[in-house]
Amino acid sequence: MLEFLSQAFVTLLVIIDPFMIVPVFISLTRDDSSLQRAKTAKKACIIGAILLVFFAAAGAKLLSLLGISQAAFRIAGGFLLFLAGIDMVMAKPTGSRIPNDDEEKEATFSHDISVFPLAIPLIAGPGAMTSIVVLMHEAERINYTASICVVLLAVLVLLITYFTMRLGERLMKILGVTGMNVLTRVFGVIVAAMATQYIIQGVLEVIGTI
Repeated sequence: MLEFLSQAFVTLLVIIDPFMIVPVFISLTRDDSSLQRAKTAKKACIIGAILLVFFAAAGAKLLSLLGISQAAFRIAGGFLLFLAGIDMVMAKPTGSRIPNDDEEKEATFSHDISVFPLAIPLIAGPGAMTSIVVLMHEAERINYTASICVVLLAVLVLLITYFTMRLGERLMKILGVTGMNVLTRVFGVIVAAMATQYIIQGVLEVIGTI
């Protein structure tokens, strides 16, 4: 169980990637006061937490109602995660993880960026939602405690994301643009590898039912 929880924590931390959110957060709140930044970061993380907890609790039931198998969702999620990994490694927005040009323009003129683009898609994007549904499915095979721990780990990652945004300017000064880009690309490679594993597991589940 400990090994699974460690994997779950790394998965959520890598796919949400607090370090990648920092440059976007700083650029969109450059004219805000410290208090306004704190409120924006807090609201974004709370909304992200609500979305992830919802998908953790009801994701499997929603799939069942739609007639979608766990294997199919795992494969589809793997492809989405792979796109997210490409976003992070190549820095070419596909819209799956990084806002595209039109979305960035909309966010620039918006007075409240906590919902978009911070909560969605940067914090609780398709990759994060997919990951937590898959992790909850795997946790249910272990025990009820593992399922609760997955939710708590998601909240922990969002707390890390909050403090990362609050310390954003300091992190940018310490790591610099190059350092932040290196971290994001390293995380991107890990995400792509995880995505490949999701697809492989999904295909094996489908083959097992034939």
